[in-house]
Amino acid sequence: MSKPESFPRLLVATEFPPNASGGGPAVVRQMLRDWPADQLYWWSCLPETTTTFGQKTAGQAVAAIPAKLYPHQRWCEQKSWVLENIWTHVATRQLRSTLRAVQPDVIWVIPHGWSIPPLARVLPGARIPWHVTFQDYMDIDSYAVRYGVARSRRLSAAADRLYAEATTRDATSHPMIADLLQRTGAPAAQMLHAGIEKEDLAWLEAGLAGKPDCLRIAHAGSIQLESVFALFVAALQKIRARLPVPVTLEFFGNHSYRSRSWFDATWMNERGNLPTAQLTAALRECAWGFSPMALTDEDPRYNRLSFPTKFISYLAAGLPVITLGHPESSVVKMAKAYDVGVCITSADVDKISAQLAPALADAQPQKTYIEEIRRCARTEFDAVRMRRILYDGLRQSAAGANPSDPAA
Repeated sequence: MSKPESFPRLLVATEFPPNASGGGPAVVRQMLRDWPADQLYWWSCLPETTTTFGQKTAGQAVAAIPAKLYPHQRWCEQKSWVLENIWTHVATRQLRSTLRAVQPDVIWVIPHGWSIPPLARVLPGARIPWHVTFQDYMDIDSYAVRYGVARSRRLSAAADRLYAEATTRDATSHPMIADLLQRTGAPAAQMLHAGIEKEDLAWLEAGLAGKPDCLRIAHAGSIQLESVFALFVAALQKIRARLPVPVTLEFFGNHSYRSRSWFDATWMNERGNLPTAQLTAALRECAWGFSPMALTDEDPRYNRLSFPTKFISYLAAGLPVITLGHPESSVVKMAKAYDVGVCITSADVDKISAQLAPALADAQPQKTYIEEIRRCARTEFDAVRMRRILYDGLRQSAAGANPSDPAA
């Protein structure tokens, strides 16, 4: 690891606080693992509500959005208007004040949600280099419904400008990097997503788990499309009785699904939201991981360009993956590039059952797929390599060099 003095003063600027739940914040924390806390500052629009994940900083500033004003379900159009036309001015002044107080050498921008308007107003004139990590597009259907189509497009355009004008940049999937290059002309340094740490890579190389006495299928994180999940449950119901060992579904995450019509407590278990190390240990007790996306292409900017963190969590635990989604989705393309499990693109419950049955009858699925799990983990998700590329770019930016310049 580099000497502490080689770390410039870094300000992370985004919507979420340091210890927020969810895949995006988890990626940022993982990439900051070796960054000294006394050189790390944070600016966000949402306040810290927990320290569960242990992310420490030298200072935090919050341009707080009142909880009742955040557009979730009710009065979304009106709340979004207030945020865009009134709150943004307040947040802009607060961000400028934060930059004067912290005097960062470099800023790491994750353009998410309502952090985008103040960041887009302040950074181009701030004379401080910044790095952008794109995790989601703001004009996907879920944001368009909450914020309005025109407003979500304005947020997306502002985020694109932050990306294009950054000193260095990266994004969450290979298709997203290609799309951003085509639209902005700006290249990315790498695909930056959840990574697999060297100790987990070493664990994958060391050996295999034994023959499971129960076929536990894990689902990590929130369920984005419950209709797809319900289809998977229906397909499992058709074959459960014919499988050689009992089947359970294990849910890991913040949300509870016990009230859903498809939930059956006799063979489904909710395990809660676990820190990364505990989650990996719990996943290693399972036989498979389940990674679904939409089976239609109605929201292509999400389905084709975003990438589910759960897929990587399963690889880190050595689990073969059941991938279910549209043929053009990012996760299906990854599952087809690496034979890490069973990949299903049908929306027909009988066809899904027919593909699942032989795969789930495998007594030792990890043994069947381990070589491709290892290859995918090393090639696509090496956390040490991701951190090195990110840190090198931040250091070069802080030093005034242009990392895209061969002389840098």
